[in-house]
Amino acid sequence: MGNKVALVLGSGGARGYAHIGVIEELTRRGYEIECIAGCSMGAVVGGIYAAGKLDEYRAWIESLDYFDMLRLVDPSFSLGAIRGEKIFGRIRDMLGSINIEDLPIPFTAVAADLTNQQEIWFQEGNLELAMRASAAIPSLFTPVMQGNRVLVDGGILNPLPIVPVVSSHSDIIIAVNLNANNHRQYPLPEIFRPGRFDGMMSSISSHIPFWRKNNGVDEHIAELQAGEAARAGQPPAAPTGRCPPKSAEGSKVVDVSGPASLLELINQSFEVMQSSLTQYKIAGYPPNVLINPQPG
Repeated sequence: MGNKVALVLGSGGARGYAHIGVIEELTRRGYEIECIAGCSMGAVVGGIYAAGKLDEYRAWIESLDYFDMLRLVDPSFSLGAIRGEKIFGRIRDMLGSINIEDLPIPFTAVAADLTNQQEIWFQEGNLELAMRASAAIPSLFTPVMQGNRVLVDGGILNPLPIVPVVSSHSDIIIAVNLNANNHRQYPLPEIFRPGRFDGMMSSISSHIPFWRKNNGVDEHIAELQAGEAARAGQPPAAPTGRCPPKSAEGSKVVDVSGPASLLELINQSFEVMQSSLTQYKIAGYPPNVLINPQPG
């Protein structure tokens, strides 16, 4: 087997920094990376490596302290919690205005187009834009608007993009799967934070009786109940004020006093989906070598 590698770097959020170690170890062992396909953080690391700036990027990341990271956060109040302009602005300073077709090796960044419901491969055009679209995690980073397209993290359709490198003439296809060992637990005390939104929920609850009275909700409910009871030949049931949760046999109903963290729930759902999709991608196009980095 030769030493020419087609490298596939999967999605995985902050776990994507493991891609840096994989690339460094491959090159240390004498492998030649001939082409790269990446998704999300895999697209960021892969694109930076293809541009020859991985050492500079790693040095910058390692130099960041807690307050530096806070300064990189640019809150957004539209379609994502963070705009990402500061982060990718720093990456833009490293890369300059470089196009994918001008890179020394073929590179593909995979994003998802929400408008047309399809996978998008960036194999030409601005590198920074491609990486930004591929890493636009829904709810966390604002999506990239390109014409009529709404581009977000490619992980929602293809978290391990093996297909773009299948036709390469490399000796070996190596895929790095960051979702194989993602067994993070989400215990109730972590997700559900009683009292976190108590003030907001109390305020909303205090307006419900006023809203029901002014919109005739109670009267409408009473009419419906009377009609149902008349059809059934039974007196209408007294209103209980609330409906207890129902559970299917064998399931567990958990009574909590506060709502879940939206970002944590979305993140967990996203990771579960990616883990399942990854297995399908591997089964459809098995790589020669599959690397499953262990969480540190």
